[in-house]
Amino acid sequence: MPRYIILLKMTDQGIRTVKDLPKRVANARQAVEKAGGKWVDWNLTMGEYDAVATAEMPSDEVAVTIAMAIGSLGNVRTTTLKAFSESEMIKIIGKLP
Repeated sequence: MPRYIILLKMTDQGIRTVKDLPKRVANARQAVEKAGGKWVDWNLTMGEYDAVATAEMPSDEVAVTIAMAIGSLGNVRTTTLKAFSESEMIKIIGKLP
């Protein structure tokens, strides 16, 4: 299954209601799993992004649907990166002319 790294920044609303963060993370995990994905990891971070999540999703379409659903709640803005494993990278590099 394709893997995605999701970078999250809290909105003003998200930081005002930060005590609800554990519940929001649990709901996001449930949404990923309900869509047929696998929740891999979630980390609170310091710096430009407030959190980083990693999930495996059945498709790009499912990944963008989940990201938009989470973003539409107004607590975070997301940036989603499609990730390639080391073995996938080796295959990609092997196809170079």
